[in-house]
Amino acid sequence: MRVLFIGTGDIGLPSLEWLLTTPKHEVVGVVTQPDKPVGRKQVLTPPQIKVRALAVGIQVIQPPKIRHAVEELKAFNADVAIVIAYGQILSRAVLDVPPLGCLNVHTSLLPRHRGAAPIQAAIRDGDAETGVTIMFMDEGLDTGDILLMKRLPIADDDTGGSLHDKLAQQAPAALEEALDLLATGHPPREKQDDAKATHVRKLTRQDGRINWTRSAIELGRLIRAFTPWPGTSCMLKDMQMKIHRAQVIPNADACPSPGTIVSADANGILVSCGSGLLNLLEVQIEGGRRLSAADFLRGHPLQAGDLLL
Repeated sequence: MRVLFIGTGDIGLPSLEWLLTTPKHEVVGVVTQPDKPVGRKQVLTPPQIKVRALAVGIQVIQPPKIRHAVEELKAFNADVAIVIAYGQILSRAVLDVPPLGCLNVHTSLLPRHRGAAPIQAAIRDGDAETGVTIMFMDEGLDTGDILLMKRLPIADDDTGGSLHDKLAQQAPAALEEALDLLATGHPPREKQDDAKATHVRKLTRQDGRINWTRSAIELGRLIRAFTPWPGTSCMLKDMQMKIHRAQVIPNADACPSPGTIVSADANGILVSCGSGLLNLLEVQIEGGRRLSAADFLRGHPLQAGDLLL
């Protein structure tokens, strides 16, 4: 089939790579978001999807609004569009361009975790599993009929970053099966149960602010879910401190008020939560480097009774 690839996030790179190398299909074009300023120097940087496509001579377009590029999309003469982490809602006019429709590769078990941050949501909410759902797109936000679903267990030590990479690697096999089913002319379609839907908006750094009145279990999941983005942080005196890695101690008795440091030594910075304790193992003070708790305490001595906010 002639495939139009529509995506921006790096999670789509393994799927694009498979499409570029399989003899079953031909990538006739790539649509991605415009180049954006990155870093402190705000260097204009292209999406890696664009870099990969141009490296093999695939035409790339970067419309600010895809709904205004319908005629350009038609010119690719694609049979189907594959959409992965593109970052824009597709209008009906866009959805109608490829005769076989637009398939979205979504990284959750729909209808759970519709929206912009399904990977982080699955860890944060304590889900036992997640996966890749491939669906026929409609004008809603992740509301289309499901073509197929592949499940993936969530490990106890998974972070948002590690789970992102696992799902990215799982997606090509799911996509291959989905396109094979589409080629039969009678692919399965399962309507989503909207009553079971949950929604996840785009995350900001403020979402990672630690509230010590929550349980250690909840905060441990939050730290894993938001690593590396958007990160989690609290205030140490008048400085922001990022928390990169922590250990949950759920059944501690007689904890002091939430946010109170119970102990601080080479084994970690032990902090009281709404219930249980959280042992901070890797932290980073504002303007500093990421350090183990032991190394951090050499330059920032703490003691029992100090307070984190």
